[in-house]
Order: sequence, then structure tokens, then C-alpha cells
Amino acid sequence: MSTIIANLPVHLITGFLGSGKSTLIHRLIERKPAEERWAVLINEFGQVGIDQAMFAEREDLVVKGLPGGCLCCQLAFVMQATLVNLLHRHRPDRLIIEPSGLGHPAGLLEVLRGEAFRGVLEVRDIIVVLDPRRLDDPRAREHETFRDQLEVADAVALTMTDLSTTEQLAAARELAVRHWPPRRWVAEAPHGDLPVALLLESEARRGESAAKGSSTHRVLRDAARGVLMLDDFAAVRPEPGRPQRNVGESLGYATLGWRWHPDDVFDLDRVTALLGRLPRGLRVKGVLHSEAGWKLYNRADGAVSLTASAWRQDSRLEVIGETGSLPEAEALEAALRECLCGTGG
Repeated sequence: MSTIIANLPVHLITGFLGSGKSTLIHRLIERKPAEERWAVLINEFGQVGIDQAMFAEREDLVVKGLPGGCLCCQLAFVMQATLVNLLHRHRPDRLIIEPSGLGHPAGLLEVLRGEAFRGVLEVRDIIVVLDPRRLDDPRAREHETFRDQLEVADAVALTMTDLSTTEQLAAARELAVRHWPPRRWVAEAPHGDLPVALLLESEARRGESAAKGSSTHRVLRDAARGVLMLDDFAAVRPEPGRPQRNVGESLGYATLGWRWHPDDVFDLDRVTALLGRLPRGLRVKGVLHSEAGWKLYNRADGAVSLTASAWRQDSRLEVIGETGSLPEAEALEAALRECLCGTGG
């Protein structure tokens, strides 16, 4: 299959039930480049498959529905076979996947980045569609899938903004912006109206220099609506085995951080032991792909926690301390390399 299609851009658009995912996808299709042929794979939790029927037939669009389960678990093998068939038959230029509103996206990401699609699919921005009003509902706010969808996403589209109060919208923006690892962007999408450039430019931004913009937020204006661009460090994806390093200093504190390709896997025992040997006064946080799964490492005031993480974009590590207190970057990076599976003793 890789001889037919290579590095096909794939965008996951996730979100809880009723958040407006299908409407947003409709709006994106209305604005897509005329020369591109898009494929849309829709997973509905119900058995009937209504969402698929809502898309009009057209030559430059292929829509496939997979009702009656979850792409992230029950339908994983069915989805893999469906994707292979779709790619062979229709040869799309871009693929959008809408998982069920009750689906856990982490398992789906593992399928898309697995051996079967290596070199064929390239997962780009993972967008979570968030209705700010949901944050007032503890049944949604405390739902594991709701939290995981927010956790795994690297961009946030705020829908139903015309129905949300000023307080609800402010709370949603604060939740999106304060997330770590940082999002790439947060945008308002009233009536599902999201600038299609945010999908198309996800490809272009990968070719830009990671040094551009440093840590300064950039604000773009599109049809009088603000789009907050975040985390320029993530603009260029690291290559396997070649982490990207970033350093910064401000207000008497310094930071030292890395990003690794998601296929780089750490030995959890070795890397946690290494981080545990860092000076006690340093703040250390990371999300790491390990042989034991994806883990969130957090150390503050000497206390360490290690929990499961839904993040699948890349492995990240950040060390923060007073200026002059950080370890030497080259030495620590070399030690971290020794913690990758297949290296060291």
C-alpha cells in the first residue's frame, strides 16, 4: 500500500456527544481546496449510521460510516480493513476521522500509527470540539472519555459559542490554554465555522523552523474571529531518534525541554531513575512513551507522581529551575538517549 499512498494527512476530530463534530466537518468540506479529494470516516455509537447519510454525494468526497461500536476498541480491526480498502479504491488527498463521541481516541491513534500504516498515514492536528456549556455539567466534565478527548488533542475548536455565556467561554479558553503539553491553537467555531487553513497549514507548519516565534503567542484574525496560536516549539515534528531541544530563560528562571518522535520508546525504570537523580529543587514534568505505555511524570517540591496519559503526539520532558541550576543540556540529553529501549545497559 505504501507504493500507492505515502504520508497521507490524517486529521482526527474528536469531541463528546452533541459537541458539533459533524457540523464542523461539513463546514470544513464547504471550504476545502477544489483540487483535493477528501475521505471522511465516521464512527457512530448507534447502529443506524445517520451521520454518514447527512453528507451529499460528490466526486471530490468519499464518506464511509462505521456504526455500532467504537473505532478505538470494538471496531479497531474493522476500521483497519476499511481504511485499507478506502485508500486503495479512492486514493484521497486528505483523511478526516470522526470517532464516536463516547470513543477513547488513544487506542485509535495506536492503530493509525501502527505497522500496518507506517509511511502511509501521517497523523496531523488532532482537534477536540468543545461545547463550553459542557464544563457546567459534572456528568460530562468528570467522564473519563470527556477528559481523555481533551487530554489527547493538540488543538481545540470551541463550538456553540453563540449559546454560551461569557463566563462559560472564558472558562473553556482557560482550560484549553493552560493545558500541558501546550495546544497548537485554540479557536472559536460558532456554527462549526472553523477556518480550513488550520487543517491545511498543519502541513506547512511542519516545514517551518522550530525557532520561529519562540514562546510568544501569535494571534491570527480570520473573518473578525480570533485564533490563538500556541506552542511554536511543536510546529516541526521531531524525527525518530533525533529529539528537538528547547531552552529558555526569564524572570530568574530557566527551562530545558525536549520532544521525541512518538515511535521513540523509553525504558520506564531507567528514565524515572535518571529523573529521580536530578537535583531536588528542580521542577520536572514529562509525558513519555514507554514500554509500559504512555505515562505522565510530574515532580514538584520533591514529590513524584507517575500516571497514565492519553497524550500520543510525542514524548516531552521539561526541567525548570532557577537560572544557573539546570544540568548541562548535552550531558542530560545523552543520558536520556541511553534510556531509550534498545540502548544502554
